[in-house]
Amino acid sequence: MEFFCFHRDRPGSLALRKELLEEHWSYMDGYATEMIARGPTLADDGDTPTGSVHIVDLPDPAAARAFAFDEPGYQAGVYQDVLLRRWQNVLGRTMWDFPGGRTGGNRYLVLGLGTGQTADPTVPPDRDELIAYGPLLSDDGTTWLGTAVLVRAPDADTARAVLAPDYYDHIEVHNWQFGGRR
Repeated sequence: MEFFCFHRDRPGSLALRKELLEEHWSYMDGYATEMIARGPTLADDGDTPTGSVHIVDLPDPAAARAFAFDEPGYQAGVYQDVLLRRWQNVLGRTMWDFPGGRTGGNRYLVLGLGTGQTADPTVPPDRDELIAYGPLLSDDGTTWLGTAVLVRAPDADTARAVLAPDYYDHIEVHNWQFGGRR
């Protein structure tokens, strides 16, 4: 089962986040074979972290909750909240398989949140710019709750346009970059 996990930083926690970076990476190293995508969201300056995205393939929702809430930054109080949802890897690849590579161009996390009938059931036509794409689902996988996308785009408005706005109650766009050890 695939899961989308977004830890949002607590205001004022940057120093603690930096202090725990090696512990965070070591923790994530333990999930290297399960990792589909990972990386920080960033403030508009393109440098200051604002959150942490992980998409992982784990056995069940209990394992996903353990992954999200045992993370050293969460345990130490770096994050103000966590969005954890089942996810479906529509592209069938990891971020390391993205044809555009780790660098070059602007990268974004686009979250469309909603309920009801599944939105955007097909992959957008310009799939070469998609790093990861899939629906957010309830724990049992039967209820659609939104869509999470990692995309390379020239700007935030172009990234937002990957999702059809009529299907979502709320769409948010975050600067994002490939994560993990260099």
